[in-house]
Amino acid sequence: MSLAQRVLLTWVFTLVFLIMLVLKLDGKVQWNWFLIFLPVWVFDGILILMLAIKMAGRCKPGYDPRNGSPDLRLRAWYLAAMLLKLGFCLTLCTKLEKLADIKLTFVCIPLWTMLLGALVELGLNIFPERREA
Repeated sequence: MSLAQRVLLTWVFTLVFLIMLVLKLDGKVQWNWFLIFLPVWVFDGILILMLAIKMAGRCKPGYDPRNGSPDLRLRAWYLAAMLLKLGFCLTLCTKLEKLADIKLTFVCIPLWTMLLGALVELGLNIFPERREA
């Protein structure tokens, strides 16, 4: 998938989600919150599938793991971040639909974990480890 296709796909899913969210918040539609977040989950599912395919490509015979070890670590972090985002969206929808009486603090735990991991990743990129020769 080319860069232009990925950007267009991102914009389309974001636009559909925002339109559905505004309609729900204005009271024009009485849809379920899980339906409102459906474009987000479809987009995240596509991203998770693409990441899984790229990570599975490393299992080919003849692949030298020493050449791309940081890349695999980064892709594993992306996969974990996407799963945490999905967990946050699911718990948020559960709270908004009043399916379970969950405190907002517990709803935000996956989001805070993802943001903390992003800060660690940022710190690792800003302050790379020093290698002494």
